[in-house]
Amino acid sequence: MLLRLLPETLFHPKLSQETAQRVRVAQALAEEALIRTHVANALHFIDLLDPELGFERAIELYVRELMLPEALGAVVINRTLVTLSQPAPFAGAAADDDGATSAPAAPSADLRFPESRRRRA
Repeated sequence: MLLRLLPETLFHPKLSQETAQRVRVAQALAEEALIRTHVANALHFIDLLDPELGFERAIELYVRELMLPEALGAVVINRTLVTLSQPAPFAGAAADDDGATSAPAAPSADLRFPESRRRRA
């Protein structure tokens, strides 16, 4: 009955299994990119607000201000905390005065937590 009342363009045609799989993969890639962007932005938010709020409140404020859905907000909070707990990345190979590159520098044992950054300064 609904098919007679509504135009056919409102209903999506059935996708082939291969096309549906490609759509699911594209959606998953897009969701992961969105999460990575939120985590990067949350880390920047922490850098800006940590002296006043602390990193936990800054993350919560980020999620609340952007009105992220609960499930997405939980993922962003978790991944941001995991990122903060990992050692800071190192620069990689350093160039000498003559332009030759040496072996990569050893990774720092300091964590990314804002408190560890203040201790180094």
